[in-house]
Amino acid sequence: MIRPLLAPLVLILTVAFALSPLASNGFNGFTPGQFPVVQDSWPVQPVGWAFSIWGVIYLWLAAGAVYGVMRARHDPGWQAMRAPLAASLLIGVFWITVANLQPLAATVMIIFMAAGAIAALLRAPDGIWAAGPVGLYAGWLTAATGVAIAVVLGGYGVLSAQAAALVLLALILIVALAVQWQRPNALSYAFGVGWALMGVIVANLSPANVPVVGLAGFGIFALVALVVWKRKVS
Repeated sequence: MIRPLLAPLVLILTVAFALSPLASNGFNGFTPGQFPVVQDSWPVQPVGWAFSIWGVIYLWLAAGAVYGVMRARHDPGWQAMRAPLAASLLIGVFWITVANLQPLAATVMIIFMAAGAIAALLRAPDGIWAAGPVGLYAGWLTAATGVAIAVVLGGYGVLSAQAAALVLLALILIVALAVQWQRPNALSYAFGVGWALMGVIVANLSPANVPVVGLAGFGIFALVALVVWKRKVS
């Protein structure tokens, strides 16, 4: 019964998601004062300008949703990705507001956002209007989820900020490589993860945090190497 409504539902949720920052002051990362264990900085958190990728994500998702309504409303491939994408976007509509108030709740939310986005990518048809925007969205969320978990672990004293950064950067890489293995043609996914890792590198250049910079740099290299290798053998 709901399947014919999935395409317009995704469009509506995408628009609401893109407009959600207007209902708050936006989001450029968690702040140390939001946690009981106050840190001077978060090694795992990308530099502020890296969050500008959301503008591209919003616009591309919106363009893809419009294309889906106009040209692929009943396409089985598109339909397969829409339910998990809609679930992810629905959570995303409220995420910034929650993140500015309660980081722990926001971290739980972003885990489900990322899971929905990855599930949608694994079902998405190839192309610039389906796998393209969904891949970029899922890639950034893969990294952002790891960042959020690391910040919470450090902020609540479970691990030091440095240890949390290294553990979660490794976990981000494992998840990203697993997803990229399944969708080697989804270059936007690799770009989304790589953009976040580059933001982490820049944030840790001065003063130099060699372990974090090295692990993030290795992550970018590993993703590129996997994409190149999979394209050669396919």
